[in-house]
Amino acid sequence: MSHVIGLKCRECGAEYPANIQNTCYECFGPLEVNYDWEYIKEHISKEKIERGPSSIWRYADLLPVEGTDYVDLGAGFNKLHHAKNLGRELGLKELYILDESVNPTNSFKDRVTSVAVTKAREFGATAIGCASTGNLASAVAAHGAKAGLPAYIFIPSSIELGKITQMSAYAPNIIAVEGTYDDANRLASEVADMHPDWAFVNITVRPYYTEGSKTLAFETAEQLGWQAPDHFVAPLASGALLCAIKRGYDELAKLDFIDSSDNIKVSGAQPLGCSPISCAVRENKEVIPIRELNTIAHSLAIGNPADGYYAKNVILDSGGYAASPTDDEIIDAIFLLARTEGIFTEPAGGTTIAGLRKLVEEGRIDPDERTVVYVTGNGLKAQDTLIKHIKVPQAIKPTFSEFEKQYKQLVVAQ
Repeated sequence: MSHVIGLKCRECGAEYPANIQNTCYECFGPLEVNYDWEYIKEHISKEKIERGPSSIWRYADLLPVEGTDYVDLGAGFNKLHHAKNLGRELGLKELYILDESVNPTNSFKDRVTSVAVTKAREFGATAIGCASTGNLASAVAAHGAKAGLPAYIFIPSSIELGKITQMSAYAPNIIAVEGTYDDANRLASEVADMHPDWAFVNITVRPYYTEGSKTLAFETAEQLGWQAPDHFVAPLASGALLCAIKRGYDELAKLDFIDSSDNIKVSGAQPLGCSPISCAVRENKEVIPIRELNTIAHSLAIGNPADGYYAKNVILDSGGYAASPTDDEIIDAIFLLARTEGIFTEPAGGTTIAGLRKLVEEGRIDPDERTVVYVTGNGLKAQDTLIKHIKVPQAIKPTFSEFEKQYKQLVVAQ
């Protein structure tokens, strides 16, 4: 007896056994995990969760794995910051930030990867892999090292050097592809087809992989005293993260752990230079893939978002909206977050904060709404981008008079 029945097509409802498969054979729709909710209700409780480990695995009853032999670097159960300073600056009375920059490889991708690699090992996969703009690459490389599995990482050759440095330390097989993320993803998909015993976390085992993102909703609700926010804002790349967070709240409501998820407004942020989903939301039209990508937020630079259609519908059905900040606005938001809350994020997180600011200015978020923002990566990964916007301090001689002279200049500058 298990809490996982198998896989189910999101479009036509066709069911399949739990295996390495991501597409419906009947209609080519995406598959998702089909749970036995009666079994889960009999075996889960808030108290059991609260006694669990300080990681995503405290929610194991709601994740698609069997047993307890997790590939676990300690991802998750991160601090939900009550962002009073930033809230005051933006005019929001109750703003919270879930800071994902503190995960083992410094992004939210550790959550999804921990679940996917655990599942890959259950399936007996002989290798793991992914297509990535950088954060997922490091997470897969690190969890591959922990699991003792070789990792094959497909990246666009243009991503930040800091991310290449980090992923290289875990000694994966890195394939740098000329072109965009979509080009790297296409090549990785072809390789996955040729190696059915390999598990590509965001391709062939994607139904299990996306389940890890639900834990962002679980942690938020638990740290709010098992209550849901009124509104949440998430970054948009493929759209899968935003959909998974909403699904997480829906599952908590199904278990009566929160009162309801029906009234949660869902909003997204995507950089203006790559904004197929946010444009579709703002203009209420289809998600149209784009080829030319021009943004510093490389983590969000996916021109053909796999879950774009579903993310757009989740946003509009909830009464939320989407924002498309410019690169300059993204940089400003990175420093705003650091200056007000002491959290240093990469351009993807800057996009979310800049998007939050635009949504407030446009009247899309009410000042009285309890709002949660998901900051997904660490600024240390993007130093080569951010160093261009930093004023390097001028050196002084080690004397008190020199300090006083510079102190006066600093006071004037403030």
